[in-house]
Amino acid sequence: MSGVLLWVVCPKGNATALFSLIPTSGKKPKRCFKGVSAISSAVANPARSSEEKVYDVVLKQAALVKQPRALDLEKRNGKTDGFADWNLLNEAYDRCGEVCAEYAKTFYLGTLLMTSERRRAVWAIYVWCRRTDELVDGPNASHITPRALDRWEKRLDDLFKGRPYDMLDAALADTVSKYPVDIQPFKDMIEGMRLDLRKSRYMNFDELYLYCYYVAGTVGLMSVPVMGIAPELKASVESVYNAALALGIANQLTNILRDVGEDARRGRVYLPQDELARFGLSDDDIFRGQVTDRWRNFMKDQIKRARMFFSEAEKGVSELNSASRWPVWASLLLYRQILDAIEENDYNNFSKRAYVGKLKKFASLPVAYGRALMGTSKFI
Repeated sequence: MSGVLLWVVCPKGNATALFSLIPTSGKKPKRCFKGVSAISSAVANPARSSEEKVYDVVLKQAALVKQPRALDLEKRNGKTDGFADWNLLNEAYDRCGEVCAEYAKTFYLGTLLMTSERRRAVWAIYVWCRRTDELVDGPNASHITPRALDRWEKRLDDLFKGRPYDMLDAALADTVSKYPVDIQPFKDMIEGMRLDLRKSRYMNFDELYLYCYYVAGTVGLMSVPVMGIAPELKASVESVYNAALALGIANQLTNILRDVGEDARRGRVYLPQDELARFGLSDDDIFRGQVTDRWRNFMKDQIKRARMFFSEAEKGVSELNSASRWPVWASLLLYRQILDAIEENDYNNFSKRAYVGKLKKFASLPVAYGRALMGTSKFI
């Protein structure tokens, strides 16, 4: 079960969305992230926590924003190698917008407030994330092999070198040529898909955190350079990236809590095994699907942690470019309400799917817009 969000909307399970950020365990740990240059090399050092490993990636992305690439004049004028047919490229961006509008309606509406260039870039990132997610969660998922993901990663390498395979790839290739977007978060998302092929249990939250980063937190790192950071930034660039990371983690944790029954029917349990045991629960209890007091207490603890990540995410939204805040706020508020829905269902996420009704969605939009205008999470 993977999840995508672009700071704002998660492609999975629906896992589809666009904006993402950072996590913790029952007790709120210090958000002190230190890490490695790349997740792959960091994983080789088991002494380091997942948060520390991921933080190195965060620092690398933040450094790219602080030291913008010197684009050559040709690219500044909108001419990128490999994209000779600009009518075709415009058509590619339009198609990305159509996909976003179909699968992430609320977020799509929010992107309409962005500048045309940023809007198109966000659509391109969203579509790549969705296509990646569909490899392991889509209709052909049963036929996907590790080699297929290797081919997809090779295709990504070519895309970043200005050699797109198809129209939708061309839109993203054009986007990454214009913004300080690094390839590492994209590669890490593919690594999350590999995890879904070979792993169906997570022993502790540290393992789950890394998975959540791979499949959802990465989207925040991809999208911040495009969304833009407010020129009057009061916080550090790193804190904005941490917030983006936290939103992704929060959204993915919410996906996991919402989809417990659905995942169990596929033989998957994305809940930390050690925490289940601490509440006297096991996989058998999940497969039985009975809501007990032990399950309720366990779920309360899990929801508390997810909400802590949403709270962490709020800190960075006001530091985004003003035109980019509304879709992020809308995503954050709407996704967080899924946790409320789980509680309203008496924690029955085995046979009842928690969702936010249309009326609540519409009621959240003006609140999100107000917070975007105020530039603060304190707006009610």
